[in-house]
Amino acid sequence: MTALAVCLALCALITAATWILSLVTNEHSWVDRIWSIAPVAYVWVFAVDGGLDPRLVLMAVLVTAWGARLTFNFARKGGYRPGGEDYRWAILRGRMPRLGFEAFNLFFISIYQNALILLITLPALTASDSASMPLGAWDALLAVAFVAFLIGETVADEQQWRFHQWKAAERAAGRTPTPGFMQSGLFAVSRHPNFFFEQAQWWVFYGFAIAATGVWLHWTVAGALLLTVLFIGSTVFTESISRGRYAEYDAYRARVSPIVPWFPKPVREGAAVATDR
Repeated sequence: MTALAVCLALCALITAATWILSLVTNEHSWVDRIWSIAPVAYVWVFAVDGGLDPRLVLMAVLVTAWGARLTFNFARKGGYRPGGEDYRWAILRGRMPRLGFEAFNLFFISIYQNALILLITLPALTASDSASMPLGAWDALLAVAFVAFLIGETVADEQQWRFHQWKAAERAAGRTPTPGFMQSGLFAVSRHPNFFFEQAQWWVFYGFAIAATGVWLHWTVAGALLLTVLFIGSTVFTESISRGRYAEYDAYRARVSPIVPWFPKPVREGAAVATDR
């Protein structure tokens, strides 16, 4: 079997497993639980099939580092524990008829997202198919950029983790946390810096396909494109929840860039800005 055939078979197996588990457990975060693991497996399949070509090994090592960070962050938030379902799925279930959500679970959560997980790794297929361009300066620059974005996402997740730990401590002490959502650190220049850094890493990953071939556009760019589309939808949905929970969220939205970190807009005269503590 070719590396692509192996990955397609593995993807089909994972898709079936995550869908069946969602029906058995009535939890819909099984794809979330393998999101940081499956890409590592896929890229290493391409690397081994490519004879451990230096570029493919570099790509696999970077994705392994990405997966280790994401797995750790997901685990400490309880994502692998029974009942560790993403809170947004319960909200979405409440907004949709039962049959509509079951169709959504099959076609979007299970099939589409698992296909996307494979798609984002396919620049490794492009790199594997082209042995004409040796590892060079562009690969080094891409690796540095990938690591920089990985560090950025680590910082964003750590800031968010500490904020939610503080919120839990405030509630345990019988106090109402103010503010109710993260607004400082990286979240002062982007409402979703973790989303930005996550997407940026996969766009950089696609860059290795360009470095391997010298050609800018390959069909394997589809993974990065569709991931960006997914995050646009996720951002809209997540913010609709936040706007319903926090009266001050609209003021935050008006002030701070949605995804790409940028200078915040000046606070209007008379408007109050809450600090995290």
